[in-house]
Amino acid sequence: MKMRVTLCLTLLFWGGLVFSQQNYYFPERHNWEEKPAKEYGFDDTKLNEAIRFAQDNEYSGSRDLRIAILKGFEREPFHEILGPTKKRGGPAGLLLKNGYIVGKWGDTNRVDMTFSVTKSFLSTMAGLAVDQGLIHSTRDLVKDYIWDGTFGGPHNSKISWEHLLQQNSDWSGELWGGKDWADRPPREGSLDDWKFRKLNEPGTVMEYNDVRVNVLAYSLTHVLRKPLPMVLKEEIMDKIDASTTWRWHGYENAWTEIDGIQMKSVTGGGHSGGGIFINAEDMARFGLLFLNQGVWKKDRLISEQWIAKATTPSEPNPNYGYMWWLNTKGNRHWEGLSENLYYAAGFGGNFIVVDKENDLVVVTRWLEPSKIGTLMKMIDEALK
Repeated sequence: MKMRVTLCLTLLFWGGLVFSQQNYYFPERHNWEEKPAKEYGFDDTKLNEAIRFAQDNEYSGSRDLRIAILKGFEREPFHEILGPTKKRGGPAGLLLKNGYIVGKWGDTNRVDMTFSVTKSFLSTMAGLAVDQGLIHSTRDLVKDYIWDGTFGGPHNSKISWEHLLQQNSDWSGELWGGKDWADRPPREGSLDDWKFRKLNEPGTVMEYNDVRVNVLAYSLTHVLRKPLPMVLKEEIMDKIDASTTWRWHGYENAWTEIDGIQMKSVTGGGHSGGGIFINAEDMARFGLLFLNQGVWKKDRLISEQWIAKATTPSEPNPNYGYMWWLNTKGNRHWEGLSENLYYAAGFGGNFIVVDKENDLVVVTRWLEPSKIGTLMKMIDEALK
């Protein structure tokens, strides 16, 4: 089917629906234009109530994130801080409509840890590898690319890139001192029960697990043959005019040799420290890139095919794609909101929400995580 293009809008086909996309505004570095929300149909009173809600419902954990991490994951055997941490600021966020800032609260230029929001950046590194032909298909077995034993044995040899991206690989092993079975163990059972459990067939059971996510980061580092922060900077962040303040860290001992050069293998989260440290405005730029289906101004940075795959529900969990959470029907569905909405989410209430149907990006930081659905409904009501 042909795309119909006019000077002011393009018809996009996504998820079986047709969206009328206006030409978005893309900010230059250090210069992001703000517009009154009422110009785009928002009820100012209701939107201000939503912003106050975000400010009044701060994440209840300590602002000293080292303390918050150790408390939050105290059930994990052998858990320790292995990478850098940073004390956080207070609630902050941005609301974008058609690329313009129409709502803002807190210090949006403060650099803070962003925890598992990092996973959506990591997924995008896999997308670049696919778009560049370095990975032929996400259905390929990882052992055919990484042959150093990481994917050896009868179980791990069956794992594909898609299994790692959807967090349903059940990869078994140890990386950088982290044991897969010790990451978010079940509420019941002993160490022996966890260590010697029966492994799930790859692709059948989703399990949120940072050790396995770090295995993906390690594998992508070897495929791309560059440190992932360098790839992210050159291929994405510089091209969307992000600031120079963001950083992507790994654990202190997470070094690997590629082409005779020692490279840091970064983490996909921060629950043992590390991950991406970033400000809210750079997070919003990343969200705006996805809102516009991988195009920034006139430059395509990520293929539409990749974004479609990344936001397709996985079989074991309909609310999870390639390290993006999806608002499809399931345990994490936000009632009353678009099922085509998707988001990155991290410990402590860090979110990048992409709402294609309403041309919105919402970034909120240090919001009590259970309150995100309510906040999104309040924003939706303010627009209606």
